[in-house]
Amino acid sequence: MVEIKTESELAMMREAGRVVANTLHAVKEAAAIGVSLWELDEVAAHVISDAGAKPSFLHYQPRSAPTPYPNVLCASVNDVVVHGIPTAYRIQDGDLVSIDCGAILDGWNGDAAISFVVGDADPADLALIEATERALAAGIAAAQPGAKLGDISCAIGTAGRAHGHGMLDDHGGHGIGRAMHEDPHLPNEGRAGRGMRLKPGLALAIEPMLTRGGDAYRYAPDGWSIRTADGSRAAHVEHTIAITEDGPRVLTVR
Repeated sequence: MVEIKTESELAMMREAGRVVANTLHAVKEAAAIGVSLWELDEVAAHVISDAGAKPSFLHYQPRSAPTPYPNVLCASVNDVVVHGIPTAYRIQDGDLVSIDCGAILDGWNGDAAISFVVGDADPADLALIEATERALAAGIAAAQPGAKLGDISCAIGTAGRAHGHGMLDDHGGHGIGRAMHEDPHLPNEGRAGRGMRLKPGLALAIEPMLTRGGDAYRYAPDGWSIRTADGSRAAHVEHTIAITEDGPRVLTVR
């Protein structure tokens, strides 16, 4: 069921989104060569706790997952596209790191992700991240009241494919609110003019995922981490947005 939020409820989601944005900023600042993914997870846990919020991901278990999620962040490195579990792995020079974070504040969720390179960057990785950010921006711009859900999917897919990047099969964004994952599912590719009409008060997490290779993926043995099938590097960016009478409102900025 698709839930339409009131202005006061969107304002509470904005505060949850601010916690997420501040957490992502702190984690990116802490990410350096030699820092472990566990250490980044600890940074996130402290920022979320200090804000009086709770992590959305910790112990989360959708029906498709084999076990509850064990950490605060998803920390995906290089060929891990999404849902990477933080480990003792220490960041190396040139690693492409994607951080996905969710937080619950007063019963409302925020969800966002960033990708960046630590140390000396391969220009192709920077181009990949920029393309993923352009796809996100295109999706947000298409999230206008009265438009269709497929308009967002089409905008993301068109921008994502523009420079030959792969896109993860069967993945995309989602509704968000009192639950982290709500209806509707938002594919990262689709046809304009299709799907439900976008109404003011609808909150969506828009999250393109692009690769330097193909679209195929595989699950790692941990049952959570999704890797590119061809070993190519990937990027993932995300914002929680609200549909309003005045256009899309980004809820996960500092």
